[in-house]
Amino acid sequence: MRDILWLIGKTLRTTFRYKKNILLYLAAPIAGILVALLAVGGQESEMTIGVVNQDEGSIATETIAFLKGLDNIQVKELQKGDITENVTSRKVDGVITLEQGYSKSVLAGAPDHIGLTSIKGESVTGFVKSYLYQYIDNLSALGKAADGDPDTFANMYKDYQQADFQLTTNTLADSSTSKNTTLYSFGFLIMIMMTSAANLSEIILAEKENRTYFRLLSTPITARKYILSNIIVNMMVMFAQVIITLVLLTYVFQIDLNVPFWKALVVMAIFSLISIGASLVIVAFSNSRGSSKALMNLVILPTVMLSGCFWPVEVMPESIQKISEFLPQRWTLDTLTKLQEGSTFGSLYLNILILFAFAAALFLIAIYKFSHNNSTRSVI
Repeated sequence: MRDILWLIGKTLRTTFRYKKNILLYLAAPIAGILVALLAVGGQESEMTIGVVNQDEGSIATETIAFLKGLDNIQVKELQKGDITENVTSRKVDGVITLEQGYSKSVLAGAPDHIGLTSIKGESVTGFVKSYLYQYIDNLSALGKAADGDPDTFANMYKDYQQADFQLTTNTLADSSTSKNTTLYSFGFLIMIMMTSAANLSEIILAEKENRTYFRLLSTPITARKYILSNIIVNMMVMFAQVIITLVLLTYVFQIDLNVPFWKALVVMAIFSLISIGASLVIVAFSNSRGSSKALMNLVILPTVMLSGCFWPVEVMPESIQKISEFLPQRWTLDTLTKLQEGSTFGSLYLNILILFAFAAALFLIAIYKFSHNNSTRSVI
């Protein structure tokens, strides 16, 4: 035990000697949070919808008036030739086209001649389904009841607008922004943790180069104790980064994690084991610090990008999404997402077991490689 404590102290001193920018590792989570805030903060909360009215009928006019009366919706009337330019330049989130015959089709009880153009997917189509289509269905029901007679429909629609029932609305807090900020922050934290772990484990190679490692092994200190001390120091840095991130998000930036503090801490603590295991594998397969850095760049950044740490994994092709299912970063973010949705640890036992399996596999690979590396020459 005394040897372990001495090695931990020595590893900490060596860490500061070889890694004078160690404080940057602890400050890096702040940068990750700021980037996440900028990314999420740049998303507009108000939707801009373009409308092309080719029908000019009274029902089409009433439909446009309905859109203009919705909260958080800005309506921009366009001409047909302006659709492509406005959508591709993102001046509007989508364009609703009321084609010739729209009013007659609604009056007949069979809504048709309406089109939607958008490149934003569900964020726009979901709006159309939940608001506009419901409104059109109501108009269609009135048209059926009026048996297609315009005057009867006009009277019924007027009564419909002046109905004596009241609707009470309550505004719910939008938690999507805080959830996205939290996930993006954890995504950047995952990259920072993996990079920090790889750099700290690189100390092993540095001490092999100056032969300090081999001099230590000539004493009662064993290779297992040496590696264990490096793991403990690595864990200390990882824990510090996780706690700094959680504290800043919760108490400084006042962002709701949508998941209990301790649950997020447990998940990221498990991932810290994965980070350290991956760093030891990189060191075990490297014969110099140069090759270690090359392997680190080859492994960390691509896997972080593929697993959806910087953007939603849903925007990637399906083949890439399948690849991400074999990456521990993806399972870590998936666990955090499900915890935000209200899942319990008990229901996520498979995710937790998979994360531990990743950590165990990486440590076993590192142990096997270290145990079969009997070379005592200095690293070139």
